Amino acid sequence: MTKTVFDVIIDKLNADISANKEFLAAGGARDFTQYKEVVGLIRGLESCIDYVKDLSRNYMDEEDD
Repeated sequence: MTKTVFDVIIDKLNADISANKEFLAAGGARDFTQYKEVVGLIRGLESCIDYVKDLSRNYMDEEDD
């Protein structure tokens, strides 16, 4: 199956999430404030994935009409 622009964006967001999770797992956060910032970033990126998936579904539904 051919990748859509939505798939490319989701892949990039997932890569960013993975990198941030690895950063935390390696003990990269120098303090609790930075830890909370990175966790917030991960949550934001996960929300973005949900938005892109919704947009993709809506786009595909409109194409079918």
